[in-house]
This record gives sequence, structure tokens and C-alpha cells, in this order.
Amino acid sequence: MNNIRMKPFLLALCTFLIVLVSACGEEEEIVNDETTSPSDQSGEISQETELDDSKEQEEVVNPEPEVKEITIAAIGDLLIHDTVYEDAKTKKGYDFTPMLEKVKPYLNKTDITVANQETMIGGEDLGLSSYPTFNSPYEMGDALHDVGIDVVSIANNHTLDRGEKAIQRAIEHWETIDMMYTGAYKNQEDSQEVRIMKTEEDIDVGFLSYTYGTNGIPIPTGKDYLVNLIDKDKIKSDIEMAKKQADVIILSLHFGNEYERMPSQEQKDLVQYVADLGVDVVLGHHPHVLQPVDWVEGKDGNKTLVAYSLGNFLSGQDEFYRRIGGVVSFTIEKTTEGEQDNFEVKSPKFLPTFVDFNMDDWNDYKVIPMYQLTEDELTNVDMHYEEIKAHMSQWIPDLEFIESE
Repeated sequence: MNNIRMKPFLLALCTFLIVLVSACGEEEEIVNDETTSPSDQSGEISQETELDDSKEQEEVVNPEPEVKEITIAAIGDLLIHDTVYEDAKTKKGYDFTPMLEKVKPYLNKTDITVANQETMIGGEDLGLSSYPTFNSPYEMGDALHDVGIDVVSIANNHTLDRGEKAIQRAIEHWETIDMMYTGAYKNQEDSQEVRIMKTEEDIDVGFLSYTYGTNGIPIPTGKDYLVNLIDKDKIKSDIEMAKKQADVIILSLHFGNEYERMPSQEQKDLVQYVADLGVDVVLGHHPHVLQPVDWVEGKDGNKTLVAYSLGNFLSGQDEFYRRIGGVVSFTIEKTTEGEQDNFEVKSPKFLPTFVDFNMDDWNDYKVIPMYQLTEDELTNVDMHYEEIKAHMSQWIPDLEFIESE
């Protein structure tokens, strides 16, 4: 009987316990849904931190490349005949700057400008002279300095025209006006110093210069430093030395056949040789007429810019094509990514120039950009100008021609 009375009670008790347990379970689920355990929070924070660290690492590993650049220009032969320096004569000496006034804006706006000073500036006291053994006034160097020239190449077939004395006097004056010179030197120690032009953009440019010969005039015994001759072993050694100090190497070569408007196979072979050694730019001189500009690929896939001949920039020669020279310019671009620096020669441009003078009296010499010439200064000027542009760009069809200051 007692057992029968307890059943309703036990049934009620069981029902109450089931409801209670169920309610607690639902509350726990709600709590679990709304609350994250400390360990789970730590995991999420860790993942977020890893993402942030990853982003920071990406920023460090892949910084934005830094790009800097400089511009360089070069002109052809300064072959100072007697008609030219007599025209420059003044009461106080010589003044060549009026002859260069119209091209000055194109020479002094670049970071570095190079000239081929073909005649030694041994000065008037040594006795001025013209073809075939030249010696020019100091003032020729002063004029170059005034119009913006920074480097002169002085290794050529006329370097030894007036002997060692003219070379030493010329170098003394170049140093007096703080002009960098290359290709002929005052002593052995001087010849071992690689010419490096440092720039504000932290691009260091090295300059080397060589000539095919000296018109049969022998170099004094034991004084090979007086002029650099083209010798492949020496050139290779000098390039290797320059590479240790310079970012970019510009090499001047006095080579080729006079008055020929296209480069010889010998010129092409030598340019290929130095391109294979990693030279960046080759500036050609000696033919006294313009030869085309080209890109030459080196053995490692590098590209070398070459102007096979820049012609006469200022001279007393009167044949038509010998009166045409020019200014070649280009950009050196430095790209820095992390600790890696890469250098590229790009954007070659050319400014054809013309030596105008009074052919009756052989005076009033002026170097004029061809695009500025008038019919009075050159008959059929437009036809001649277009022909020169086609000649210079035949291997680089997209070569840009400078037609403004």
C-alpha cells in the first residue's frame, strides 16, 4: 500500500529532475554561444598577430624600388686648325666661346658632358700650329669649361704631334681649370688612377680612352703613360679595374677610317669586344664625319650604346659632311631594390650640328644646331637635315632628335 502511494510522488520527482537538467543544458549552450574561452581568444589573437607580422614581412621584403637617374652628353672632334684659332684671336688672347654660344644650352644642362679634344692645348708660348702637327691655345680648354664640358678625351692620333712638352703643358692647364682628362697622362701614377665622376644621385661613372695610333710618332721609351693605345689586353685590364670603382663605364675609342660614313668591320669587332666585357657606352671618334648610333648586345645579354663616330664638332675642314657633327645624349637609370642596385642606359637622343663660317674669308666660325639653320646658312637645309637624321637612326629607328632647348 505504501509502495502504491509513492509512485505518483516518484513520478513527479523524476519529471521535475528531467525539466531541471534540460533547462541547465540550454543555459550552458547559450553561455557557450555567447562566451569564448580564454584559450579560444588566444588562438584568434595569435592568428591576427601572424597576419600582421606577415604583412610587415612583406613590406620589408618587397619595398618600393627607388629610382634615380642622370643624363650624359658627348660631342665629337675639336680639331682646331689655324683658321679657327686665328678667328678666335682677341687683343688679350683667344676667345672661342662665341663659336659655341648656340650649342651651349645643350651642353650645360646635363649632369656630365664629354668632349674629344683632338688637339693638345699646349698654349701659345709653345708656338701654335695647325695641320699636320697641331698645338692649340689654352683658351680652347677655357671655352669648353665655360659651355659645360666636364670630361675631355685626349687619346688620339694627334696627341704626340708636338711631343711630351705639349702634353704636359696641356694637362697642367686641364688641372688648373679642374677639367677631368683621360687617355693621356703626366706620369705612370697618374695613368693608374681610374677617372671616376661621382654624382649627387650616387651614380659613379668611369671614363676610359684609347687611340689606334699617333701618326707614326713613337711614344718615348718608358713613357707609355703619355697616350693610351688600343690594346685588347690593356683595355680588358683597365675595364676590370674600373668596374671595381664605377657603376657605369664610358669608353672613348679613336678608331675607324677617315671620312667614311659607315663603320668598318674592325670598328664593329672592337665594339663587340668591349661590349662583351661589360662596357656601357662607346663614344667613337676620328672619321671626322658622322657614323650611326647603335645598340650592341654583349655576351651576357647586356646592351651597349655606341656612337661609332660623332664627327667634327668644331674644325676648319670645309667639305660638307666634315662640317656636320653632333651631341649624343642618354640617361643612366639606377634602380635600387633592397640591397641590389641595377643600372641601365636608356633614352638615347641626338642633336645634329653644323659648322658655319664665312668661306670667303675663313672666319666667323659658329657651331649651330641643324634644326635652327636657315636657307641663308645652308642651301636646301631641310633636305640635308632629314638625310642626316635618317643616316644616324638607321639602326635605331626610334632614336629621338633634339629640336628644342
